[in-house]
Amino acid sequence: MNQTPEQVARDRIDRLLRQSGWVVQDKNAVDLYANTGVAVREFQTQEGPADYVLFVQQTPMGVIEAKREEAGMNITVVEEQSLRYLTAGMKFVNTDRLCFAYESTGEITRFTDFRDPLPRSREVFSFHRPETLLDWASSIPPLRARLKRNMPALPEQGLRPAQIEAINNLEVSFADNRPRALIQMATGAGKTFTACTFVYRLLKFTKAKRVLFLVDTRNLGEQAEQAFLSYQPRDDNRKFSELYNVQRLSSSYVAGDSQVVISTIQRLYATLKGEEIDETAEEEVDDAAWQKRPPLPVVYNERNPIEQFDFVVIDECHRSIYNLWRQVLDYYDAFLIGLTATPDSRTFGFFNKNVVSEYTYEQSVADGVNVPYDVYSIETRITKSGGLIPKSEQRIEQREKLSRRKRWEEIDEDVAYEGRQLDRDVVSPDQIRTIIREFKEVLRKLFPDRYHADGSFEVPKTLVFAKSDSHADDIIQCIREEFAQGNEFCKKVTYKSEEDPKSVLNQFRNSWAPRIAVTVDMIATGTDVKPLEVLLFLRDVKSSNYFEQMKGRGTRTIDFDALREVSGTAKHAKTHFVIVDAVGTTESKKTVSRPLERKPGVPMKDLLNAVKMGVRDEELFSSLANRLIRLEKQITPDERAQYEQLAGGRTIKQSVKKLLDAYDPDVIDAARTQVQAELVGAAPADLQRATEQALEDLTREAARVFNGALCEYVENVRKVHAQTIDHVSVDEVLRSEAAGFSRERSKEVVKDFAAWLTDHAEEITALDIYFRQPHRRREVTFAMVKSLLATLKADRPNLAPPYVWEAYAKLDEAKGDKPESELVALVSLLRHVSGTDERLTAYPGQVDRNFQRWIFARNNDTGLPKFTDVQLDWLRMIRDHVKQSFHLEVDDLDFSPFDKRGGRGGMYRAFGKEMEGVILELNEILVA
Repeated sequence: MNQTPEQVARDRIDRLLRQSGWVVQDKNAVDLYANTGVAVREFQTQEGPADYVLFVQQTPMGVIEAKREEAGMNITVVEEQSLRYLTAGMKFVNTDRLCFAYESTGEITRFTDFRDPLPRSREVFSFHRPETLLDWASSIPPLRARLKRNMPALPEQGLRPAQIEAINNLEVSFADNRPRALIQMATGAGKTFTACTFVYRLLKFTKAKRVLFLVDTRNLGEQAEQAFLSYQPRDDNRKFSELYNVQRLSSSYVAGDSQVVISTIQRLYATLKGEEIDETAEEEVDDAAWQKRPPLPVVYNERNPIEQFDFVVIDECHRSIYNLWRQVLDYYDAFLIGLTATPDSRTFGFFNKNVVSEYTYEQSVADGVNVPYDVYSIETRITKSGGLIPKSEQRIEQREKLSRRKRWEEIDEDVAYEGRQLDRDVVSPDQIRTIIREFKEVLRKLFPDRYHADGSFEVPKTLVFAKSDSHADDIIQCIREEFAQGNEFCKKVTYKSEEDPKSVLNQFRNSWAPRIAVTVDMIATGTDVKPLEVLLFLRDVKSSNYFEQMKGRGTRTIDFDALREVSGTAKHAKTHFVIVDAVGTTESKKTVSRPLERKPGVPMKDLLNAVKMGVRDEELFSSLANRLIRLEKQITPDERAQYEQLAGGRTIKQSVKKLLDAYDPDVIDAARTQVQAELVGAAPADLQRATEQALEDLTREAARVFNGALCEYVENVRKVHAQTIDHVSVDEVLRSEAAGFSRERSKEVVKDFAAWLTDHAEEITALDIYFRQPHRRREVTFAMVKSLLATLKADRPNLAPPYVWEAYAKLDEAKGDKPESELVALVSLLRHVSGTDERLTAYPGQVDRNFQRWIFARNNDTGLPKFTDVQLDWLRMIRDHVKQSFHLEVDDLDFSPFDKRGGRGGMYRAFGKEMEGVILELNEILVA
């Protein structure tokens, strides 16, 4: 017997209720003592029968408004009906605790807690358990009200400004009942410490019951555990672990008394499935590897109900693994907080663009939280162009990747290989040796002060990124030989290391040896090695985010004493790190692969028309197949039948298969084999023509059904069912990346910057002076330049001074190092663009030169008295002030550093009546 859509929905709702611990009863067979939670169908209220009334310990606490599946798109319109049932009144029962409402189709369920300050429905995976509703009904006020009222001011002692901003904004987001929030903080800026702080405040002040800290590798889970165990609250003398129980999952069991649970998403998925996993499943994997797997279904687990956690903190939330297992994140009815240094468009989309903190790497460098970096490139002939093993060698050596067992094979033709095949298909020992030998010399150039008293060179702590474990072994052997060192000098740090990788990592972090560590994946993300000063890339990466994370291993700051403990020749604290790029990583375009969709910006209509008009390229077929797969899951059986009729009996799935088969290498090989079998002994030309015809038949057969009538029908059906949820496009002002300028892009940046300055010359005072009244340059103040910078960054953030400077440097038009201060860089750029300086030169250097010329001229002028030592000290202080503030006002003398010399009065005592004349002259001379 066919069920109506309403009956189907009720059956699904009944199943969900039973899974969540409810007994479902008909209104004529009510036994409220049968279970803690009883869901009664069609229970009578003064507004009529409610679809379900939820009783907990014989007290009504909630209602469910059931709708057929087709109503899912309009399910929020019945919220008013649910509210009427909640407030209508019921005979014989007390409705004082009736405050929870659900609207459900069995596929989509929304929930509202009407005790909240501003009740707002939210989608939930399933229904809450009876015990949960009883506990919530007894909690006064509810969690969302506590989030709105109970958070005291944040003690700022010991927190960085970026951490303070992140926590304060996050708590505002909680108070506004925003379910998802993203904290973007540069690598090394203290994301985990920030998380420990706000988790502590949530547990203490809002009485949150349990927080999940989610990671994607076992290594990061161990680090997070240590961070929570060692966290010391500012308002309590006890450690975090003395106040709250912290559990890192090593099995599927979540302890009932754990307030903080740390888990990998892999283990959490297995836990929801009721399974156990091996620890190898929690190891780090390159982002790109996760793209190839299908999404995994999540089912309800009564041991881990959807309300198990109040908050879920997702570390490194940009990682592709979270896209793979997104359903795990959607499972819990909890606030989601993402932590990342490198969000992408998908990250912003998932967190509803609710970015509560945006702290970039550039900002962290400016604040001294992280160190900047330099790039040094090494390119060899084989790396660039590959190589050739001539057939005259007769035999070539073969080596198995895993066992490294060697054998020799005879060859009867040349063996050519490309650069991209290196260290995967082909190993060139001389290519590795040439790079390492050059790298050794490069280190001496980059760190000329790292020599011991006996003349030996101390290699800075270096991390090498290899392609595979086999590649890492080859690199290690070569490094030990070329640097004439033993086993302790260079070690492998990967999950497959024979030596305990944690032990090696701790040695690398805290001891003199090893000096060089080679890794494939284990230290690619999230691992602190503060003394690290060099990154050597011997592998390329496809993902820009993964590359940024790898690059971030070198950004950590470390003070002089701590650095000297592991690098005894260091002369100062860590000021920067160096990327030595031996494979073009910093120059190559980073992309995220998409298996089917090749034309994401092309409308479905245009794809259909292209196929209809005879276009048959692989990207078109692949993209159309992708769209049809998605459409097939949305349309009704009648619509599928209509498609099949218009397609001459071919279903959508069959159409998709034809489109994909047309360029499937296996199908193509089979077609070639069949032609060869049918035309045994045929002339080569005939065989070639027959093969080409067979391959053309594959594409023609795939495209054959897409006639005008079918294309029009598909487009019309798509419009009916299409509802775009765009997690890719981000509606924001574009930013420029800090590295990797091409010469063409550099020219565009330089041109755009100059155009912006000239276009705004009339409305911005500093620009007006430089472009229209250059004789007034001495009047340009710090406030004017600061206002100019703010306007520029607000209007065109992709033209921020550091980026523009890098563009000039790429074109070899910048002289000297880039200034650390954005303001100083801006003045240097402004002077060059306006014609004041013929070549882009760091402004402080120009001030120094102007000052030297002025002093020299004054000292050689016999008609003027020479400056005294006291006067020279004042003049140097003014020079240094103008380097950063561009202009000296008399009032500035009352502040640091002048106040230490007596301020305005001190300078008057040194110069007398000439004081104001000297200031006026310096303001003019120094900025000339």
